[in-house]
Amino acid sequence: MPMSSSLAYQVEYEVRAYEIDSRKRMAVPSIARLMQEAAMQNVIALGLSVWDLEPQGISWVLMRKQLSIQRLPVLGERIRIETYPAGFERFFTYRDYRVFDAEGLLLAHSASTWLLMDTRTRRLAPIPDFIMQLAGEMPAPERCLPRPEGKLPAFRQADYTLRFEVNWHDLDFNEHLNNTLYIKWMLDALPREVLQEGLFQQMEIFYRAEGQWQDEVWAEVQVLGAGAFLHRLLRKRDGKELAIAKTEWKLP
Repeated sequence: MPMSSSLAYQVEYEVRAYEIDSRKRMAVPSIARLMQEAAMQNVIALGLSVWDLEPQGISWVLMRKQLSIQRLPVLGERIRIETYPAGFERFFTYRDYRVFDAEGLLLAHSASTWLLMDTRTRRLAPIPDFIMQLAGEMPAPERCLPRPEGKLPAFRQADYTLRFEVNWHDLDFNEHLNNTLYIKWMLDALPREVLQEGLFQQMEIFYRAEGQWQDEVWAEVQVLGAGAFLHRLLRKRDGKELAIAKTEWKLP
């Protein structure tokens, strides 16, 4: 059922060949990118994009994202993506995403946490009044997804490692590593049998630092148990964690 909030944005889409994996299903990074694009179009329509906020010296920063997949759509399938701002809490803002098939069945959903950054000091910025005034138009809490809570287990050891370098076309409009590539690189470091035979179920990712051009980044994976993995991206030059995550898979 479509979200009734006046702040919501919806778009229909057909799965393209360059978005699928070897099993002709949409790849997880591809569905994450479509969610991100829908969010961008939503904030542009609301007048709250990074370009609208530039005169105030502030910009959106993704802090946390939870992604759950019920079924990945296949090549040529028509899907509908819905996203909307889902509330405020002190310095944090929330955004939900839902993806439906042509019959209206839920394929995937994601709850995310954002903050505003002062682009001059690179520090946390308070939510200005002209954004807070939208609170009355937010959907009722019971219509929103549960907000991500809790912490991930401590990363102990790297059972699998894959090296990357941040190249020019990996950058977003802020000249930082695109946040959907964090997800792709983390998943790419998994063993072949998981990627080829496993069914992705969910991911919880915390974004901690910005990757920059020519950074050397190590994607590390720790096996937690059957179908459960910890992930982190490490910047080689200073050992900084760019992101940490946990994924769960259904394995044969």
